[in-house]
Amino acid sequence: MAPPRPLRIGVLGCADIAWRRTLPAMAAAPDIEVAAVASRDPGKADRFAAAFGCASVSGYEALLASSGIDAVYVPLPAMLHAEWVEKALRAGKHVLAEKPLTGDAESAGQLLRLADSLGLVLLENVAFPHHAQHARVAKLIADGVIGDVRDFTSVFTIPPLPEDDIRHQPDVGGGALLDMGIYPIHAALHHLGSDIEVVHAVLRVGARTGAVVSGRILACTPGGVTADLVFGMEHSYRSSCEFAGTRGRLWLDRAFTPQPTFQPVVRIDRQDHHEEITLRADDQFANVVRYFAAAVRMEAGAADRTAASLRQAQLVRDAERTAMRIEVP
Repeated sequence: MAPPRPLRIGVLGCADIAWRRTLPAMAAAPDIEVAAVASRDPGKADRFAAAFGCASVSGYEALLASSGIDAVYVPLPAMLHAEWVEKALRAGKHVLAEKPLTGDAESAGQLLRLADSLGLVLLENVAFPHHAQHARVAKLIADGVIGDVRDFTSVFTIPPLPEDDIRHQPDVGGGALLDMGIYPIHAALHHLGSDIEVVHAVLRVGARTGAVVSGRILACTPGGVTADLVFGMEHSYRSSCEFAGTRGRLWLDRAFTPQPTFQPVVRIDRQDHHEEITLRADDQFANVVRYFAAAVRMEAGAADRTAASLRQAQLVRDAERTAMRIEVP
């Protein structure tokens, strides 16, 4: 029997994350074909098309109208997601959308329900849970290597961005809460469970731009496990998860953006015991695009991620509602 034809994916937009990580992973996957890239700038589309051996399309509408496209990848700026994800779904396309899915919980819920009603896959591209290091950490915690977890800390911060970066434009890029804040929020959901609730937050807001540039969220599970979630774009680079338990602590550096060749190290401290476990390298972007293709084909193991995306959006909303906002230069 002949193998199924590759899933033909069109790309709406020429973002850096698409160029560096997602499209190389798609191009390397045997069951995926990058069929076309659309841009409002023909020069950008031509550059991507030449690099990934696909068609160059002028304008997003033209790509969505193509009968030869099974699914679309949407790496547009955050605040444009809702419009184009909806248009893609109504055009009958499965969608892999960069995080955040949308800028607010209400529209995220509407899109997830729309996809379900149409029998289409809508997957938010939060890639890090697909890296093997997080499964290994979860097993170590479940095995009681540090006892019962009492506190969780997660940090994702990056150095200051240029003033013209779209993340300084709240109506386009959405700011640091929607960009960097998604990582520690989703990590708390992933490792502590969906019943975690926001207790309070502090958001630093640029006086000139009105964009959130950094912040801190305190959350808690019903059982009293606390989560300290830190994010921002005015720091040194940090990307970590740390668990404090009754018998010790465990932490993981490069929790969110490891390169495919990077071997993560899990560090465990207990009283007089210090241990470092070097894990195998893994490619979380290759894993997430394979997961998306499997979900489209309704293959075993492709679990529904709708609930996680919706709960993440709700926690972002709750952080915004409870936050103390501090204006900074």
